[in-house]
Amino acid sequence: MWTALLDAMLDRQFRRGTLTVHFPDGRESRYGDGTGHAVTVRLTKPELVPRIVRNPELAVGEGYTDGTLTVDDDDLRGFIGLAIRNIGPTGGLWWQRGLDGARRLLRAWNQFNPARRARANVAHHYDLSAALYELFLDADKQYSCAYFTRPDLSLDAAQEAKKAHIAGKLLLEPGMSVLDIGCGWGGMALTLARDYGARVTGITLSAEQHKIATRRAEEAGLAGQVEFRLADYRSVRERFDRIVSVGMFEHVGVPHYRTYFRTVGERLRPDGIALIHTIGRIAPPDQTSPWIEKYIFPGGYVPSLSEMAAAFEKERLYQTDIEVWRLHYAETLLHWQTRFEANVDAARELYDERFCRMWRYYLAASEMTFRHGRQAVFQVQLAHDQRAVPLTRDYLYPAAAEGAVRHAAE
Repeated sequence: MWTALLDAMLDRQFRRGTLTVHFPDGRESRYGDGTGHAVTVRLTKPELVPRIVRNPELAVGEGYTDGTLTVDDDDLRGFIGLAIRNIGPTGGLWWQRGLDGARRLLRAWNQFNPARRARANVAHHYDLSAALYELFLDADKQYSCAYFTRPDLSLDAAQEAKKAHIAGKLLLEPGMSVLDIGCGWGGMALTLARDYGARVTGITLSAEQHKIATRRAEEAGLAGQVEFRLADYRSVRERFDRIVSVGMFEHVGVPHYRTYFRTVGERLRPDGIALIHTIGRIAPPDQTSPWIEKYIFPGGYVPSLSEMAAAFEKERLYQTDIEVWRLHYAETLLHWQTRFEANVDAARELYDERFCRMWRYYLAASEMTFRHGRQAVFQVQLAHDQRAVPLTRDYLYPAAAEGAVRHAAE
């Protein structure tokens, strides 16, 4: 029965491309219209079949992680990309709607992140061995979307371009105070201090990140200019000229959006500027993938712009600029995958084969969601005073602006 249900589900959902599935009982079925790059999946354990029928997002990820679902030539990117392109337009099946409804009802609880729970959720992911992240991140340990101003940029150059673009939106002047909410391993804070003369306070809930960021500040001779705290954003009491937050808002949780933006407003000086950089959903509000929530980012959630706006609009903050980065994170993740695979033996020594398969699935699924799904990156610039920022974006691209003025005058 379960094999017949899974066969019906795949036949309904895979309309484009070519997918071949080998079932545990020896049966082989082909789905799609026979076009494009062919992908072959093998299910090796009978118990995986009913799990996929009941909860495909969770079970497919677990099957790959456990090795009971394999993809020929380990073409994981091809398989996930094919699935997203097909399942997205058709949606779920009728017998899965009850599960989806239950997950929606539980969404508020899953994203309820008071300080203690938020710290535990952060530790689950960010307190993994620093050596793991060194295997695939750039030299500055930027664990967020890079900015590819040219397609041929290296990962390190694209991460430097990201930091420069954000610094430009902050309109920094030497001596300004900056709060970095979710400072990671300290790269953004150190860059703003070293290259722009800012005095930066970085906060993180990750003990591992705090330790490394503090050491980096001391090694760079910036300990007197940059302070890193092991603290929750809700505990900060000072006011700052600028606030920046990169890749942290995804961990706030919808029930806390008003608190987050109220904190930003209260901690920002009247003439200040804030820049929030977050993964965003280019679609109505939804729910986190159950596999991602269970294994990678407990308590995490990718917001729709409407959910963010519903919160910051009530805090009387002006939206002075909103920018959408579309495929930049897909390219970033592809770089991370390439580096991870080149160093997978070292990752296996740190953890084990199962962890490597889980991490490979996480990186590939994330890339394909940005490449073929409804995810992007939002950069939201906020201020108390709408005059805090120039009226055009020319300040971000001065060379182009000067050229346009010269051309108009000729």
